Amino acid sequence: MAGKRAQNKKSHRVFGQARKPAKMFRAGLYARVSTSDQQTIPLQIRALREYSVRRGWTIALQVKEVGRGASERQLREKLLEAARRREIDVVLVWRLDRWGRSVADLLATLQELQHLGVGFVSLTEALDLTTPAGRAMAALLAVFAEFEREILRERVRAGLAHARQNGQKLGRPVTVGLHADQARKLYRAGISKAEIARRLEIGRTSVRRILPMSKM
Repeated sequence: MAGKRAQNKKSHRVFGQARKPAKMFRAGLYARVSTSDQQTIPLQIRALREYSVRRGWTIALQVKEVGRGASERQLREKLLEAARRREIDVVLVWRLDRWGRSVADLLATLQELQHLGVGFVSLTEALDLTTPAGRAMAALLAVFAEFEREILRERVRAGLAHARQNGQKLGRPVTVGLHADQARKLYRAGISKAEIARRLEIGRTSVRRILPMSKM
């Protein structure tokens, strides 16, 4: 009997350390489609739920979003708020472009989830940030995000240089300061605000900003 008890005691240890029970992950599911493709959302949800079952995860939150443009991700914030409150352990999506508006946005949200200790899985790309290989892929995404930002900066610099070469003035116009005295003189002479704006070739809003300060 003593020998059996000793064997049972050893069976709960791995390489001399106590074996810990596997953690039950709480998953947040996110499915998104465009307004013209709403029939695919049940397919996404079914695939996400089946994957969660295979992994032994509990579905804590399920979000379905229909958006018109690439910038609309309002309901996505529900999952991020749940992650910040530590109510979910992993975010599960059908495809990366369903989650992120751009490479930079994707990277920013993945970095926040990583900081919160929340995993991220994309089924189509087989991206699983709960694994070392997935975290390495996230680092590669950071490289592409920086590449995207650098391209945008280069385009802005090239556009500014081209504008200067063509004699275009850059920056905000200072029409209010230049035409303030003229506008007041014309207004005292009985000229209407609309006519002042036409004569000085400035906007009516600029004229309205100047004239309340004038003394009649």
